[in-house]
Amino acid sequence: MASPTNSQKTVSDDDEVDYSIKPEFYDSDLDDKDELWMVKKRDGRTSDAVLSCPACFTTVCLECQRHEQYVTQYRAVFVVNCKVDTDRVLQQNAMPSKVGKRRRDSEMQETGSEDNEKVNPVFCSACSTEIGVVDSEEIYHFFNVIPSEP
Repeated sequence: MASPTNSQKTVSDDDEVDYSIKPEFYDSDLDDKDELWMVKKRDGRTSDAVLSCPACFTTVCLECQRHEQYVTQYRAVFVVNCKVDTDRVLQQNAMPSKVGKRRRDSEMQETGSEDNEKVNPVFCSACSTEIGVVDSEEIYHFFNVIPSEP
């Protein structure tokens, strides 16, 4: 087998590139434009994090609130790129039992036993990874997501 140095002469692509022509797909202001788009999209609201799917990094939530005790869990009302499996119903007691204990005590007086409350699993619409649940009040509880700075 001949070595690469003895084979055909390698032609560099640099010899054929005309650097005087501006690249078609390059925009030096793109980061600024993206930031303005995000500010407009969020409409001045603040968030504890921007949440992404852990498998494909698709954004699933732009505005959320971090759990006070379980710092890897988040809740949100507005989500993107999520699908809810309405055919599958889970018991809420599958979630950590101390979640929002103070809040639960007041809710139990109004709604009775919380053990009967059902939740549906939530999946990333891009790759179908399970990322959380949604409760009967349409509040999304994310526990399998990657947070990033808002």
